[in-house]
Amino acid sequence: MQKIAVIGSGTMGNGIAHVVAQYGYSVTLIDINEASLAKGLATIEKNLTRQVEKATITAAVKESALANIVTATSVKVGVDNADLVIEAATENETIKLSLFKEIDEYAPASAILASNTSSISITKIASATKRPEKVIGMHFMNPVPLMKLVEVIRGYSTSDETTTQVFELSKKLEKIPVEVNDYPGFVANRILMPMINEAIYSLYEGVAGVSEIDTVMKLGMAHPMGPLQLADFIGLDVCLSILQVLHSGFGNPKYAPCPLLVNMVQAGSKGVKTGQGFYQYTAGSKELRVADRFRK
Repeated sequence: MQKIAVIGSGTMGNGIAHVVAQYGYSVTLIDINEASLAKGLATIEKNLTRQVEKATITAAVKESALANIVTATSVKVGVDNADLVIEAATENETIKLSLFKEIDEYAPASAILASNTSSISITKIASATKRPEKVIGMHFMNPVPLMKLVEVIRGYSTSDETTTQVFELSKKLEKIPVEVNDYPGFVANRILMPMINEAIYSLYEGVAGVSEIDTVMKLGMAHPMGPLQLADFIGLDVCLSILQVLHSGFGNPKYAPCPLLVNMVQAGSKGVKTGQGFYQYTAGSKELRVADRFRK
């Protein structure tokens, strides 16, 4: 497994491409246009430079990693010689099913097809292909270059051989793979998202303010980041999408998204990516300021 295609150059996609290239693999980064790819490559270079400045990698490793990455705006061209394809597109079931049908058509028959989905059924994604035994979930954590976990999700038909190969690759990337089965939200988000949702309900019902809720969880539970700040970091639209998958998949009202979360996403307030969520974000500033709407 030497040639790896990564579909999607956004936060997760460029992070995955960064790590894979850093560890010596040939990477084809695929997105719908050159502008998106240029932005993704700029992020990768910036993050590699930060690693050099912190002395976690050498300048030579940085240059080698960048040299390992080529780009493509076509799935057909980008996956035609891949040993592994990792899809990191928008967390949308329709988009993923369409993508996997296309990837299956153009990737070599021997290639493993992986999804970085954080909640969507791997079994359902695999059903869009003619190789369900070679379809698997590789759920990296954000930020990919720093976080060690890879949640490896086996679909109903995923083979032992495919799982073993993905485990071996994850370890070569100095990640820690953990195998889980294919149920809504897997493990990470089945536990994390109800906590975030409950934090939003606590705000919605007036139990406490934004900073108070986050401070309780940071100081009382030793969380490095409060749940509302974490939701902003993940993206409130992503949180909503995952909760909807959980709610639909289990049919249990405990997973129903808080109305406040729904309203914020509908209003375009999606967290860090839009500059405002539960907190207000200003480019170049590290100050954590509660959004005006939630200030007392």
